[in-house]
Amino acid sequence: MTQTVAVLGTGKIGEALLSGMIRAGWPPAHLLVTTRRPDRAEELRATYGVEPVTNADAAKRADTLILAVKPQDMGKLLDELAHHVTRDRLVISAAAGITTAFIEERLAPDTPVVRVMPNTPVLVDQGMSVISAGSHATADHLAHAEEIFGGVGKTLRVPESQQDAATALSGSGPAYFYFLVEAMTDAGILLGLPRAQAHDLIVQAAIGAAVMLRDSGEHPVKLREAVTSPAGTTISAIRELENHGVRAALIAALEAARDRSRELASGNG
Repeated sequence: MTQTVAVLGTGKIGEALLSGMIRAGWPPAHLLVTTRRPDRAEELRATYGVEPVTNADAAKRADTLILAVKPQDMGKLLDELAHHVTRDRLVISAAAGITTAFIEERLAPDTPVVRVMPNTPVLVDQGMSVISAGSHATADHLAHAEEIFGGVGKTLRVPESQQDAATALSGSGPAYFYFLVEAMTDAGILLGLPRAQAHDLIVQAAIGAAVMLRDSGEHPVKLREAVTSPAGTTISAIRELENHGVRAALIAALEAARDRSRELASGNG
């Protein structure tokens, strides 16, 4: 934690990483941030005690650069950085669909690049960040990325060829659960419950189920069977889900998300 780290593009995800690093023990004096708006820069300085700088200054001073800009802004940012990033820097990209090759081609030869796909629960320190090495990244570089992103949740290393699948499952994953909670809340209203009560019941059921999945080590089928008694209410509901092809719809949805991630990565946005 004696290295200097710069977060370039300090929006919601960038700020979540910043606050997570500070809680994990990173000294604010070793953290730099960049942002487009002066008022936002001063807000970050006041809140975290970090130093706002320009993108060029960040590239010159930081040992590790975290690129947390939107995917459509990555090309312009790399053009700014190209003349300042040397091969002894580590570049971490947190932009969806941007490959390590895309970044490597625009920076000095042999620059180590690590690609990370976080999801929005990093905002509450419950994120899942999927990490892949570029052509010149070493095990130490991956460990450094895990140290940073581990402050806001869990991390998982995968080959970059699996990033599109991970994006479909994990990067987009929270949205599927929000969609399910929304639908189940509407069902609760249909069954006669006030919206607030239906929402609270479903959210707590989701939290409890997630904790049991994480902490019990049991297969989800076994946990589901423990709730599903013969000729009971649960099996009647499961039958309707199967009759309506919910399982097949989920598989198709995830395939569509993976395919769209591949399109974005290939520049066919």
